[in-house]
Amino acid sequence: MNKYLIELVGTFLLTTVISFSGVPLAVGAILIGLVYMGGAISGGHYNPAVTFAVWVRGAISFTDMQMYMLFQLVGGLTASLLYAIVHEQFFIVSPKASFVPSFIMELVGAGALAFVVLHVATSKHTKGNQYFGLAIGTTLLAFGYAGADISGSVYNPAVALGSILFNIITIGTVLPSAILYTVAPLVGGLAAGKLFLLTTKE
Repeated sequence: MNKYLIELVGTFLLTTVISFSGVPLAVGAILIGLVYMGGAISGGHYNPAVTFAVWVRGAISFTDMQMYMLFQLVGGLTASLLYAIVHEQFFIVSPKASFVPSFIMELVGAGALAFVVLHVATSKHTKGNQYFGLAIGTTLLAFGYAGADISGSVYNPAVALGSILFNIITIGTVLPSAILYTVAPLVGGLAAGKLFLLTTKE
């Protein structure tokens, strides 16, 4: 249960910084801290796309994958509720560009993040390293800037969950956002897991 709670708390804190700040430097910095905080307990995923990639790679069980995702989604939703309470409005994420380039950006960004996680945090070739948190956090930092004017740089279905649900309340239609912010990152995670297996001999 400890690892699931770490995933919940970590995703809550990550989503809080993303929603309250939205500055890639702040987001990358908090992820570095959170990965070092929870890495030894849960692996420090805080992202269903990363968890999916780690499962595809074979580093966690199917049950753990499901539980990680559930607790991550709860953490993200709780942070969105906190944002709504503090700001008296909903946290809504939306792309700056049209659907196709935004989808590609979310897929590539989430895939890159997951690919780095697999190499620095699950591979026997880098086992015991002390740079994994920096590698993961700076990857998200870089793609935070890269995709800001395209998809909004979310790369995380748990972060987008609250926005998607609150869009149902305020707008009434969320299918494009749901596909963009959930399907694209998960496809990126799948690609990262498969690419890791193809390129790394364990």
